[in-house]
Amino acid sequence: MSGHNTGDEPTEIIALDAAPAEPRPTEPRPSWRTGNRTLLVLAGVAVVSLIAGLGLSRLIVNPAEAAARTAAPEAGPITVPVENRELSNDVTIRGDVVFDDAVDLRVETAELGERAVITGQVPEVGATLDAGSVALEIAGRPVLVLPGTLPTYRTLRIGVSGPDVLQLKAALGALGIGAGDATADTYDQATADGVAELYRRAGYPVPSASDEEQQAVTDAERMVRSAQADLTSAEGALASARTGSTTTAEVAAADAAVRSAQRAVTVAEAELAACPANGCTAGEQAAASKAVDDARDAVGVAQAERAQLDAAPNTSAESASVQAAKDNLADAKTALAEAREATVVALPASEIVYLETLPRRVDEVTVKRGGTVDGSVMKVSGATLQVVGTAANADAALLAVGTTGSIDVDGTAVPVTVTEIAEPESGGKEDKSTAGRKKVTMQPGELTPEQTAALQGSNVRVSIPVSSTGGAVLAVPLAALTAGPGGESRVELMADDGTTSLVEVETGLAAGGYVQVTGDGLAEGDLVVVGQNGSEASDDATANEDA
Repeated sequence: MSGHNTGDEPTEIIALDAAPAEPRPTEPRPSWRTGNRTLLVLAGVAVVSLIAGLGLSRLIVNPAEAAARTAAPEAGPITVPVENRELSNDVTIRGDVVFDDAVDLRVETAELGERAVITGQVPEVGATLDAGSVALEIAGRPVLVLPGTLPTYRTLRIGVSGPDVLQLKAALGALGIGAGDATADTYDQATADGVAELYRRAGYPVPSASDEEQQAVTDAERMVRSAQADLTSAEGALASARTGSTTTAEVAAADAAVRSAQRAVTVAEAELAACPANGCTAGEQAAASKAVDDARDAVGVAQAERAQLDAAPNTSAESASVQAAKDNLADAKTALAEAREATVVALPASEIVYLETLPRRVDEVTVKRGGTVDGSVMKVSGATLQVVGTAANADAALLAVGTTGSIDVDGTAVPVTVTEIAEPESGGKEDKSTAGRKKVTMQPGELTPEQTAALQGSNVRVSIPVSSTGGAVLAVPLAALTAGPGGESRVELMADDGTTSLVEVETGLAAGGYVQVTGDGLAEGDLVVVGQNGSEASDDATANEDA
């Protein structure tokens, strides 16, 4: 069997009776993935080659282009316009914003001992302490704030004297409270009355006397009553002694005895006189004479006894008793006065603190209600902010108390005023941080509460003008000035047609790279030459270097 050839193809003749031929091994057919991978590789190589070519083209610069790039600019003047601006020289320093005169507030609690418990009135940070206000409450009693430099070191009561009493009187006077003679350094009743008024204003009862002091008053009053009774009794005894116990009958009997004795004298004298006539012997006459003498002595005795009834009695003992009773009463009254003085309003050391300046701001509270006092109870400072910094001696010499400057607070310029320029506090001989510098203290102007909160504890930049034109003036850069042959200052003025001319000017304040100028025909917007560009500038620079 044969096939038909339809063209140029060879004719294949198959023998039917021949043995079958061995099959040919089948070759693998190429897949589409293998072909695509080859195409991707070739595309990647092409992209990399393109990028490399572009990079090399940028690195290879045409010599003409390179020369054009490095060629000097066309020669010509550099000009700037004359400006109308305010010029000022400033001293710039940095300062810390703090509240002035920060101190630790301590309370004298030695008299309270373990009873020094905080019971209330604990202030919050930011609170203000003023004269007469309550800083704290300890054991139910207030701690009052008064202006003064001496710390509290003892309780003030009647009779105490010293500089602390003078300070108290001055502090009460500053509050409009009378305290007696302000020049006398003794705590008297008037001072006690002033202290009582201070407590009434604070809303607290006045300090009361202790139980012992009250008992002392009671005992002293009892002693006064007893001494008074003794004096009354002694005075009664003296009156009785002075009056005596003589009765009318005793006086009559004494008078009768005097008369009887006188009659006996008359009888005896008569008998003596009749003796010669009666023929009396010498013995009888002597006896009669003796009888007369005896009668006369009896009259003297009777008269003495009668006179004794009229004489004042001896009351020396009763008088001594009366004087002793009076002395006892005086002593008892003195003791009572002293006991009562001890109960007069006193000012306990634990209920008062003095601060040199008021009002004060509470910066930190170190105690809490229910705790006990141990050392400082709070930190306080002046109620107003201040800016404290240092300036070099040369800059500080340009400043003075009253000089004003400004600080920036959230984009707002706030004025500050220099209040003090002093030597800085040194940390010791080896402290070199303050060498050649001055401490400058400044007071900010009026601040809002928000500004105060933002400023507290921050470090700010302070700009203080030390010289100024006081308004807008004509000014040019310092580079625009040249010196004439006579040392005069000139600027090179460029006209609209490009020509320039030298104009002599008077210079004023120089600040910030500009200088104030005045000159004929010079006006704002005029162009002045500040330099040259191009080859001429290079030539000029070379000439200047050679010169």
